[in-house]
This record gives sequence, structure tokens and C-alpha cells, in this order.
Amino acid sequence: MSETNGHATNGNGHSNGHSNGSVTTTPTREPAHYALLKEKIAVLKQERQAIILAHNYQEGAIQDVADFCGDSLGLARMAQKTDAKVILFCGVHFMAETAAMLCPEKIVLIPDLNAGCSLADMIIPEQIRAWRAKHPDGVVVCYVNTSATVKAECDYCVTSTNGIKVIERIPADKEILFVPDYYLGSYLKAKTKRHIHLWKGYCPAHAAILPEKVDRLREARPEAEFLLHPECGCTTKQMDLADQVLSTEGMVQYVNRSPAKEFIVATENGLLHRLRTQHPEKTFYPASEYATCHHMQRNTLEKAFMSLVNMQHVVTVEATIAERAVLPIRRMLDIV
Repeated sequence: MSETNGHATNGNGHSNGHSNGSVTTTPTREPAHYALLKEKIAVLKQERQAIILAHNYQEGAIQDVADFCGDSLGLARMAQKTDAKVILFCGVHFMAETAAMLCPEKIVLIPDLNAGCSLADMIIPEQIRAWRAKHPDGVVVCYVNTSATVKAECDYCVTSTNGIKVIERIPADKEILFVPDYYLGSYLKAKTKRHIHLWKGYCPAHAAILPEKVDRLREARPEAEFLLHPECGCTTKQMDLADQVLSTEGMVQYVNRSPAKEFIVATENGLLHRLRTQHPEKTFYPASEYATCHHMQRNTLEKAFMSLVNMQHVVTVEATIAERAVLPIRRMLDIV
């Protein structure tokens, strides 16, 4: 396989946080047997002709063994272009579904079948069909954080990286229903000035990032740049006060070029591992120590290893659903 890591890792997992009342996280020391597991996973990847794709929110040990780490858009693109026969998708179920639909000839595995998404569960196909009945000329845009059955009812898919670009390609006279994330939808509505109906879903991990805690942290660290994910409460003053509103991959790229030495990062805390590994000379503060997705954390290095050993758990999408659900995904990828 020709893929290389989407990031350079050294597995240090160190914390750059300080005290003085600011929000910090304590690094989790890897179990002693992880070094051996990583070696065995490397051997199994070769035997299975497998690639490991990991989302930025995965635990650090999984990011360290991944061939590519990234956001939903980057992972979808990598799934499309890999020549591997097996994709071990270390993320949540809707992401593995997307890979399975884009790559029907490949075996797609996920370490834990219960790694779902609370946000994705906040919209069901029947609700979209009901909206279409009232707005027959409307366009349904779904965040990638949705199930295949929901995507099958939608016109376009977006990620937090490309949402503005996709919506701007939709004819200006069209009403839009954006599902399921209210806060990302609010951000897109503000940026595009479009007539967008917002579904009232939310990400519990991002909801744990509270404005008052961010205010205290910014007072304690006035030199730090404040990076905000649009899944956070964008209808609050924090959107206006953020130095940058960015997707996870946008945060990585911004830090790469920013001369700043300190950053407050308002997203799921798994991203801190990648940022700290790539930039040990810089300091990163989590906006909340509680911004953790328990679904993402269901995947562990042990489960990733067993997934390759037993070729479990295979993710598939029923053919008639996949045929429809892949269309909004491909429309998105064609635009960006």
C-alpha cells in the first residue's frame, strides 16, 4: 500500500496543560502491553492487506497505529483511494457505513459495533419524509453524522469542513432543511445567509463546553488563540469571540501555520493527542475536560487488535439503502 500516516506520531501522549485555575487534562499512561499490541497490529496489517483509518477523536494509542488520521471528509477520501483489501475503521458506526458504501468491494471493519453517535440518533428517516411533504421543492442537507438510512432521504451530505461550500452550490431560491446538528446549522446559516430550517440535534461532547468556563480559561491564558468547532454552541457569544471557527482538520492546519504558541481547543479532547504530537513545542488547553465522546472511546487498541485477528466486526449497508445513501455523499465529494 502506498498510504502514509496523516500525521507523525511518537506516542508521547504528554499534556501541555498548566494549573493556575485553567482547564487541563492529565495524560493517560499507556498500559505496558500496548507496545506489544502495536507490534502485532503492524504484522496483522500486512497479513490482512489492511489499512487503519482513525478519526481525530480516537484514543492516542489508536492514532499512533493508524495509517491515516483525519476528520470525516479526509477519512472518506482516503477510503475511496486506498488499494487495501481491508479497512479497519477506528471511528463511529456512521463513518464505517460511509466507507462501506464508497468501497463496496472492500471489507470494512469497526473495533466495536456499539460505537454509535448520539447526534446521529436524533433524526430518523420518517422525520425527513414529513418535512419533504410540507416542502416538496426543498433541499435536505445532512451532516455526515447521520445513519445510512437517513442519508438515503437526503440530497446533499456535508462535513464541518465543507458545509459552506456545499450549501453555496444549492440554488439560492431553494429552502433547505439542515439535519441533525442545530449548532453547525446555525453557523452555516449565518455564513451563507440562506433560508435554512434547523433540526434541533446536538453533540453531547460539544455541549459540555460551557461559555463561562471558556471565559475563565481565556482570562487565565490571554496569549492563547481560541479555536472553536462549529458543533459547539454557535448561537452564544463564543462564536463571535473565537479567534477561529474550524473543523478538526481545520484546527490542525491552522495550528501548522499559526505563529501562536498557545491554543484553547474547543472540540472533543481526542484531537489534543494529534496536536500535541505534531507540535510538542506548543501548548494546548482543552476548553473542557468533559468534552469526551463515549462512543469514540468504545474503540480501544485491544479491540482494534482483535478486530484484525478475527476479521470482526464487518460493517455493511443493505444494497437498496446504499444505492440511495451514497448519492448525497458523492455529490459532496464531487463539489469538494
